[in-house]
Amino acid sequence: MAESKPKLVLAYSGGLDTSVILKWLCEKGFEVIAFCANVGQHEEDFSAVKAKAVAVGATKCIVTDLRKEFVTDYVFDCIKSNAIYEGRYLLGTSIARPCIAKEMIRIATEEGASYIAHGATGKGNDQVRFEMCAQALSPTIQCVAPWRDAEFIESFKGRSDLLAYCEKHGIPVDAKPKANYSVDENLFHTSYESGQLEDAACGPDESMFKMTVSPQRAPETSETVVIEFNKGIPVKITNKTDGTVKTDPLEIFLYCNMIAGKHGIGRIDIVENRFVGIKSRGVYETPGGTLLRAAHMDLEGICMDREVKRITEGLSNEFARLCYYGFWFAPEMELIRHSLDFSQRDVIGHVEIELYKGTCIIKGRSSPKALYNADLASMDIEGGGDAFDYNPADAQGFIRINAVRLKTYAALRAKDN
Repeated sequence: MAESKPKLVLAYSGGLDTSVILKWLCEKGFEVIAFCANVGQHEEDFSAVKAKAVAVGATKCIVTDLRKEFVTDYVFDCIKSNAIYEGRYLLGTSIARPCIAKEMIRIATEEGASYIAHGATGKGNDQVRFEMCAQALSPTIQCVAPWRDAEFIESFKGRSDLLAYCEKHGIPVDAKPKANYSVDENLFHTSYESGQLEDAACGPDESMFKMTVSPQRAPETSETVVIEFNKGIPVKITNKTDGTVKTDPLEIFLYCNMIAGKHGIGRIDIVENRFVGIKSRGVYETPGGTLLRAAHMDLEGICMDREVKRITEGLSNEFARLCYYGFWFAPEMELIRHSLDFSQRDVIGHVEIELYKGTCIIKGRSSPKALYNADLASMDIEGGGDAFDYNPADAQGFIRINAVRLKTYAALRAKDN
């Protein structure tokens, strides 16, 4: 009786690298189950991906539609936390990895696979994210990372070696010329890096963008939308210009992508710090995420207490760092997410935003949980109105007490001089 082969689940895209990896793993004696996650890649033919995986050598190819789960359980958590890495990056690639890894582990468990594999390079963040998430969810799982394997690296030193291997084994290769940069796509964003973009002074080609038009080519006429939130989560978008209304979470997000992308919103070109210690240049377009984050932050301004806001800003930065580094399923991330959930209990209301040539212009906001009081804030009312006992004369003592430490410090510096 023939000895059974060890089962392995491979994160498979249908591209050159993962197709070569699939065949190579089969040659190494694994029974390979290909897994492709639908997280909203643009114009992807998943039936063709499945057919190619099986033709190359996979015993089966499982395609899972994760789009709704990706939006409700991951993307909306980013929006709710105002997460942004190093003040600029909205985590489009980072946030997809735990969603994919979770499904990958579910399949491995269901199929009785002891191994998983991925095509992430040895210089990037994704190798860390996939494997950290996988090990957090399945402590006994073993990971095969070909781009860190000495034999694999020796065999495939460049694209020409990969293509030669495909020709030798009859692996079909996309006949279209390969772009001089790499692309990662999901419904939250599209990222571009490597190739010509490794020259940090070289600007991106306009032709490469998929989700947005350039602000210069955006419509001359603006559009206005109203976005409603309940406990920090988007629950409805209404286009005041044409009457479109969306209330399903996935449909809300896809519509935000469409309407913001149409008006050139959500492009950035940055150099960021990878977890592995390397600086990386990336070009990103995140239209819907940019729009929703702007609306959510504005609504927090009217609903959230000042000190709660100060604390959640720190939690937001930590959320972004942990997500970027691959610690989505870590206990500290669980603490932060629960804390942020609590902070959002009164973030209820709507924000009106005008979209015009790359810009989100806030037109107004309203909330049944507003802490803002027009009478209390008014310069035309001496006190706090009927509801508040506020005496402007009290500010004198407030200022004097808060200035004590400043005076003390000034006196010390005067002695030094």
